[in-house]
Amino acid sequence: MKKWQFWLGIAISAVFLYFALRGLNLRDFWSAIKSANYWWVFPGIAVYFVGVWARAWRWHYLLKPIKKIKTSVMFPITCIGYMGNNIYPARAGEVLRAVVLKRKEGVPISASLATIIVERVFDAVVMLAFVFVNLPELAKVANFDSGFAGSIQQLAFIGMGIFLGALIIFLLAAMFPKRTEVICLWFINRLIPLRFHEKITGITLKFLEGLVSLRSPANVLMVFVTSVIIWLLETVKYWFVMHAFTFTVSFFALMLLNGIANLVTIIPAAPGYIGTWEAVTKAILVAYNVPGGEALGYAIVLHVALWLPITLLGAYFMTREGIKWNETLRKETESAELQAD
Repeated sequence: MKKWQFWLGIAISAVFLYFALRGLNLRDFWSAIKSANYWWVFPGIAVYFVGVWARAWRWHYLLKPIKKIKTSVMFPITCIGYMGNNIYPARAGEVLRAVVLKRKEGVPISASLATIIVERVFDAVVMLAFVFVNLPELAKVANFDSGFAGSIQQLAFIGMGIFLGALIIFLLAAMFPKRTEVICLWFINRLIPLRFHEKITGITLKFLEGLVSLRSPANVLMVFVTSVIIWLLETVKYWFVMHAFTFTVSFFALMLLNGIANLVTIIPAAPGYIGTWEAVTKAILVAYNVPGGEALGYAIVLHVALWLPITLLGAYFMTREGIKWNETLRKETESAELQAD
């Protein structure tokens, strides 16, 4: 609560909430919320958890060269991590699951953080691919004054360059570990104070160890294909929740929405991406001529359906494992965050 990042996130969320509510007809919004057929949400939640299991399998696959851990063990830890993303600021859940994995399986935090970062890079590449695949849909969106969609194409090109660049760096680091180690040690020796050399070197070497799964082209392809499946399953959830309302857009439009909405969550905001999610989801749907009240109603219902089930299940697993958010765990997580930085 005392960190400036927390209050910056609150301020950013407030700005996005203002845009989400600006010009809204509250009567239309409440009508959409009250008349929605919420039975459609349940198959969407079921499909989403299939996607979460796929995420756990992907993480198990990335960690296999370091330590073979069953997907059934990774699934609860994955849920705990996504719960942490939803209730703690600055995506602390990513670090939390690395800490929990170390406690349960002894995997070094730096190594597991490397695999988590790789996951996120692949996710971002797939999200941007969703945007590019649906450029015709994006052109339609740009024809409307949605308030957000006008510069999406340009930002997508910039984002693709950044994340493809990061992916290439990771692949090169994995394929040429000795050369990468020499380069990293060169920078550490020249840029890091001497008293930190041993610690930073240890963290760096463990991080590079976490990239070992990327040495195989087959592994890279498998992780990419799994990432595509994960995000297609999430889009299916969007499709199910859409049927709770009266509007209809194409599945490709929902892929575009999925890509843009999740990329925007990179922006620092309040825990759970409150505000950023609603504003962007509403803006994209309004661009497809969905009434603003119904678009915001859908955005909120979908956000709750994405947020609540995984948060409750993550909290359950955290309790079942006997893990408590106490001072010790907080310090472990903050220490791991410093390693991630």
